Amino acid sequence: MGRGCKSMGGSRLLLVLYIIWQFHFSPILSANSAQRLPGYGLKQEDRVVSRIAFGSCANQSAPQPIWTAISNFDPSLFIWLGDNIYADAKLPVRFIGRKRTSGPFKNTPRFWPVSAEVMEQKYMIAKNKSGYEALRRTAQIIGTWDDHDYGLNDAGKELSTKDVSQKLMLDFFDEPKDSPRRKQKGVYASYLYGPKGKRVKVILLDTRYHRDPLGSNGAMLGETQWAWFEQELRKGDSQITIIASSIQVVSNVSAVVQPFFHVESWSNFPAEQERLFKLIADNNVSGVIFLSGDVHFCEISRFDCGPVGYPIYDLTSSGLTQAVEELTNPLVAFVIRFAAWFVPNTMRVYNSQCRYKSCVYGKRNFGSIEIDWDADPVMIKMSVRDIFGTTVSGTEVPLSILQPGALNTQPLQRGEVRRHCTLDVDLPWTRKYLLAYAFFGTSFVLTMSPFLLGYMTFKLLRARRRREPNQKPD
Repeated sequence: MGRGCKSMGGSRLLLVLYIIWQFHFSPILSANSAQRLPGYGLKQEDRVVSRIAFGSCANQSAPQPIWTAISNFDPSLFIWLGDNIYADAKLPVRFIGRKRTSGPFKNTPRFWPVSAEVMEQKYMIAKNKSGYEALRRTAQIIGTWDDHDYGLNDAGKELSTKDVSQKLMLDFFDEPKDSPRRKQKGVYASYLYGPKGKRVKVILLDTRYHRDPLGSNGAMLGETQWAWFEQELRKGDSQITIIASSIQVVSNVSAVVQPFFHVESWSNFPAEQERLFKLIADNNVSGVIFLSGDVHFCEISRFDCGPVGYPIYDLTSSGLTQAVEELTNPLVAFVIRFAAWFVPNTMRVYNSQCRYKSCVYGKRNFGSIEIDWDADPVMIKMSVRDIFGTTVSGTEVPLSILQPGALNTQPLQRGEVRRHCTLDVDLPWTRKYLLAYAFFGTSFVLTMSPFLLGYMTFKLLRARRRREPNQKPD
């Protein structure tokens, strides 16, 4: 009887200890952050962040094995850069035929929006991916959106269902019901990590909710978001400022692939792009690094000749499932690689870590940032990794270089092309449209070849007939 009482008492003690452990040491799923960070139990501002992963373009219906590599990288923070799901419906790519959905002769919309119910189902599929669930248990996850999770390809402020899309996206991120993001127009936000002297600020921009139509050179962020963004920059409370934009800020291809494809970037809105750089310069912000997605390949770009006064890096990682070389057959993939030779790339960073000479990787990938706070000077390693976690492109820079006044570049002369200085939209037309020249030139040669061959054959036969009557019989 005594033993039974002792056994019962021991069981109760174990139960109490288990409950205490569950509440104090196991991952707590709060509404805003359903993840654990290293230094759990500290305030977010006191947690040192030294490993960050990021990515974009994840089709919820496709296999997503890349989450294993991301988890193995062991980031304390993962940043979604948009196209977190593919909510809109689409038709196949067709350049020719009665219904052309792509190319310069497009006459049929390729994408159309779906209902809120369908979008919600797609988010649930994405959220329940086993690899993604595992990452949610070990890393904090934050993010913004791009067009396909916004609701429609290339859409801006004209999309009528954007408020519903905003609610569903914030539900996906377990955003608290009383979060400012639930009340504002747009999903922009900022986060501050680390103690004084080791602080990282992450600013998530919304390039959709307030964006004017393409080709208008109008607004990208909207005045409310611009005012908020400037306020965040003025705080000057971080050593490193990571600015997440769903589309490329420093682009190599947005202008040069026209008229065959339309690639969105800040270069499509040059006044807004200039305003972005000027705002960083005017507020004397150091350590700025841009992250971007959208384009279905990865590259690292660098811009030296802006008003900021130090190199501006744009790390593009795209996509987690959507990659240009894996969404096409091998022949088309070869053509894409061949065409890349004709695309100017004045901004791209070349280095020994690149898997290919072009330093572009068109297969599934994710991005990573590693910060060595103990080094002197502090070192920042920026990489893009493949589905196995192997680096396919990368560069390493000291934080001391990312300070106002670190560069003293001379202003560009009119028509001058300078590496890491001439934006794609500012290239002279003779270089900007090399791809178009190659395409139309090749098409012209292939079209005219039969006629030229026929004409040459006719001339040869005619010359032979003229010679035959002059030949003497034996």
